[in-house]
Amino acid sequence: MPSARSPSSVVRGRAMTEQIGRRVPRKEDHRLLVGGGRFGADIQCTRMLHVRVVRSPFAHGVLTRVDTSAALSVPGVIDVVTARDLPASLRIPVRLEVQGLDLSDHLQPVLASDSVRYVGEPVAVVVAEDPYIAEDAAEMVQIDIEELPVVLDPSAAGGDDVVADFRLGFGDADAAFASAAHVVAMDFSVGRHTAVPMEPRALVVDYTAATDSLEIYGATKVPAFNRGVLADLLGVDQSTIRMHAVDAGGGFGVRGEFYPEDFLVPWLSRKLRRNLSWVEDRAEHLVSVNHSREQQHHIEVALEADGTIVGLRDDVWHDNGAYVRTHGIIVPELTLAMLPGPYRIPAYEGRVRVALTNKTPCGTYRAPGRFEGTTVREQLLDKAAYELGIDRVELRRMNLLRADELPHRRAMTTLGTDVVLDSGDYPGLFGRALERADELGWNRLVQSARADGRRVGLGVAMFLEKSGLGPNDTADVEVTSSGRIRVHSGGTSLGQGIETVLAQIAADEFGVSIDIVDVVNGDTLLQPYGTGSWASRSTVVTGSAVRGAGQLVVARLRELGARMLEVAEGDVEVNERQVRVRGATASALSFADVWRAAQPGSAWLHADEPAGLFARHRFSVDHMTYPYGAHICVVELDAGTGAVKVLQYLVVYEVGRAVNPTLVEGQLRGGVAQGIGGALFEQFSYDDAGQPQVTTFMDYLMPTASEIPDIDLLVCEDAPSTTNPLGARGAGEGGLTGAGAAVASAVSDALGLPAMTQLPIRPELVVAGIASNGLLSGTGA
Repeated sequence: MPSARSPSSVVRGRAMTEQIGRRVPRKEDHRLLVGGGRFGADIQCTRMLHVRVVRSPFAHGVLTRVDTSAALSVPGVIDVVTARDLPASLRIPVRLEVQGLDLSDHLQPVLASDSVRYVGEPVAVVVAEDPYIAEDAAEMVQIDIEELPVVLDPSAAGGDDVVADFRLGFGDADAAFASAAHVVAMDFSVGRHTAVPMEPRALVVDYTAATDSLEIYGATKVPAFNRGVLADLLGVDQSTIRMHAVDAGGGFGVRGEFYPEDFLVPWLSRKLRRNLSWVEDRAEHLVSVNHSREQQHHIEVALEADGTIVGLRDDVWHDNGAYVRTHGIIVPELTLAMLPGPYRIPAYEGRVRVALTNKTPCGTYRAPGRFEGTTVREQLLDKAAYELGIDRVELRRMNLLRADELPHRRAMTTLGTDVVLDSGDYPGLFGRALERADELGWNRLVQSARADGRRVGLGVAMFLEKSGLGPNDTADVEVTSSGRIRVHSGGTSLGQGIETVLAQIAADEFGVSIDIVDVVNGDTLLQPYGTGSWASRSTVVTGSAVRGAGQLVVARLRELGARMLEVAEGDVEVNERQVRVRGATASALSFADVWRAAQPGSAWLHADEPAGLFARHRFSVDHMTYPYGAHICVVELDAGTGAVKVLQYLVVYEVGRAVNPTLVEGQLRGGVAQGIGGALFEQFSYDDAGQPQVTTFMDYLMPTASEIPDIDLLVCEDAPSTTNPLGARGAGEGGLTGAGAAVASAVSDALGLPAMTQLPIRPELVVAGIASNGLLSGTGA
């Protein structure tokens, strides 16, 4: 049994097949490790020009003048463009609509024309022969802005700045609270974060004048959607645009959405009839890419005398920044829809007001809405346990939905689908998490440390995730002339290992090694119907599409092979790159043999049969699947500095079926690291004029390897999903979802406080907490 110092991982419920379930190395790794990765800035075209965006230096004001004359006079500058040069009224549409709301009046313009609403808003674009010339010339563009008052607090917004005010819920919350024996309430705020992929955004356009066509590299997330938006804005046919995904070093929700630059660079390429490159630097990234998270909650829970929950209410202010971008306002919707979590809540009412402020616009960031809501709810439960004198673990256990209560329908919708919690065993998983923490000796560790005078606490949190969002995805599978398997998927590779996972799924159908499976993601010519990789959907939805297409091709191999071998189809098996008579060793055809027989003019083809060994399959699903899990951690506080050190960490997560357990574990460990960052370090701040105070990694603090502890994992496969043929539940976000809640629970336990009231938990908060409560009275796990 691993010691408390040794990270471990256990996979429960394994029912291995030939490829699915194996810990095969990532297909992506070799090319990345030998320098063969293809990132946005790696793409080079002949006679390529370079783009630099001129951004607003003020948070709010009237744009009275943009003088480009000095920049245009710089040798090597080809063009300088402002809003007056663009087609009128260009705004970026919403990709994800919410609750039927019309948000068209609040969409971001491609370039500011009359006013600016945040520091970093694009105002002009410089094109030059050299990136350094473009950067120097951009500084010579003169911008005159009459400053206006700024709105930084969403709850202070009024009038048109409150773009949405809606409620989600079920049951009679008013009656539940009126009759409750206890009501526990608290305020909680979540800070503003963003994602920081290894490479910031990049876009390269290869323009072909003869066909007026564009090949665009860099839109790695939803390339088919981006192609459609761009074609509409440019007024061209989608067939003239080919999107190529690239390596991204992570996407995390922010990279690959449609931003102003995603129109500007292709538009300039057509205008100038030249190849263009735009590569964002890190300072630009921190003020221009989507931010996320920032919310203020007033939450309360109604309980019976024994701690049974009878009602839950939350009133949320969501800071959406200056505009509504492609995500619409899906983050606050997800916050409300997922807030009840895995608990039995008879009555629930959630209200959210979405306000525009003079900050960078917001979108999704890994586990959007769930990180926020889980943290707030779990801290409320800690406080309720404290006030009622009930053990916090027992309070959770008694209120978790039981296995016999699932599926469980909640009268709400999110992401356009009804909320129906599918199969699972929430109390059983929670119990295994507690047992694992006890096996690792963490309760004894906390007691021993406290006996030595150290300020140590243990935190616990349960969480519910969502994954496998439809409505569909498409995949093509074919056997090539050399007998290899080729997959064209609608997903994109953002570092999550999708190339490997899809190869395993395809290989399983054909009975071959993944070494002969080639996966191409994110190419809109090869797969024009893909819906991209987001919302932990790739394995569930794209993987199911690959499985379906693979089955069709295998059936075709069997049909033609049986004809060639002159036996019944039922007597033929497909395995190890061969089609052969079942049980025989001599009578066998290679995949390449069957491929040749499937070509036009072959004597083996009937007159009305299609040629080739190819199939396209679209997998559709009506409901999401809901993974669930628990986080437990141990932290130690430094009384002098207020620093929080995470000593131990455990995630127990139900994934239904792990196609590749190693990749699931990697996703969970990476998620925990990001969650610790959000819980303790990462936060954007602004001064009174709306000037960002965080524009470099000197200010935007992230955890390094020294801040991340050994992470123990228990990956469970005890409740396969019923919404897809793989039985899989998404695993991309569960490592992050419960991290803020667990860390906050551990810190409050170490401080002897009922709960924390904000994230991130900065050192000054810890010092104040120590000063307010010198005695430790944590309850352990």
